[in-house]
Amino acid sequence: MALSQSTVESAVEDYREHEPFFPVEQEQIETLPAAFRRGEFGWRDAAWVVRWYYRRSIGGVPNAERRRREAAFERNDYRAVRDAIVGAAGALESVSDGGDAESDAAERDALERLTVLEGVDVPVASAFLFFCDPDRRLVVGEREWEALGEYGPSENLGAYPDPPSIDAYGMYLDHARALADGLELECELAFEYDMWTLYRALWRRSPERE
Repeated sequence: MALSQSTVESAVEDYREHEPFFPVEQEQIETLPAAFRRGEFGWRDAAWVVRWYYRRSIGGVPNAERRRREAAFERNDYRAVRDAIVGAAGALESVSDGGDAESDAAERDALERLTVLEGVDVPVASAFLFFCDPDRRLVVGEREWEALGEYGPSENLGAYPDPPSIDAYGMYLDHARALADGLELECELAFEYDMWTLYRALWRRSPERE
């Protein structure tokens, strides 16, 4: 089954109506990218990204495990967190577009900066990349991975690697961009297909919801 303009628009509307995190996500999508680039954010902003990653799917992560992972992140020194996020945002900003070798290297650099932090693996780091650059970077988790495998390019992503490596994230992001580009071509740019839009469509059309 393929995604079309109408199914994406429907999924985005479903997301707005039914996902409880939507209002604060929208606000953070609008404010965090600039704040992360400039270093104009506080501890709560950084911790929110980690909490968002684990709490957006009710029951997706058992409470005890979620609390353990969030507590691990909170043991980091704020200056180390700030330096890692600003450095990651700067690496992403240094390239003008995604998909080429330069962009791949920037994403690897950004992920490596973030994953030195306690409690930050590639999936959590991808959440920071998402809120640094929601136009071109996509958060990765099992639900998004499986949805992309269902609706993305013909070459299947395979089973979700738990957790994915940096190389696996790069492959996932290439598939996501190919899907977004295909939708743009199909719809002749009549609808906005940034990664934030694609994320909402994949989340609402994931296989577990079928």
